[in-house]
Amino acid sequence: MTIRPIRYLGDPVLRQPAKKVRRVDDYIRRLIFDMTESMIEAQGVGIAAPQIGVNLRVVVIGMPDEHPFPIVNPEVVKRSGFRELDEGCLSVPGYHGLVSRSKKVVVKGLDDKGHQIRITAEENLLAQALEHEVDHVNGTLYVDHLNSRDDLIKIDTSSQTLNAEDHSENTD
Repeated sequence: MTIRPIRYLGDPVLRQPAKKVRRVDDYIRRLIFDMTESMIEAQGVGIAAPQIGVNLRVVVIGMPDEHPFPIVNPEVVKRSGFRELDEGCLSVPGYHGLVSRSKKVVVKGLDDKGHQIRITAEENLLAQALEHEVDHVNGTLYVDHLNSRDDLIKIDTSSQTLNAEDHSENTD
């Protein structure tokens, strides 16, 4: 098990479009394992390889109470509708903000064995996380979806304990 450090806003790897994975092999499966452990340690619901300094198109999604799963070379192939959501990010710790996300999203990619997968999610945390993580491998962060940097809200942890009902999800 290798927990890798999370890269933060300002790190150039977060702004580069990630490279396509040519073959799902043992290196990629080890990367997925490390990403999963790193995401769990950081208490996120998703993580993209650039967030641990690896410029490859690999993401892991870990919904609460579900087993995390990887998507290699994820691509949004369809989206519809819009909704405003409060969002946070492991690479922008201590902040959250209101962003526009799709109501429904369809993502295709490969699983950890190299088989084609297609995931459809609608009006739930999974839909939000899918878009958020695909943004990461495209070099985009949720703060890029804010109307203004002034819309970024600092989380005050000194007076209360945060929970998912009161504040943003760490989408990744």
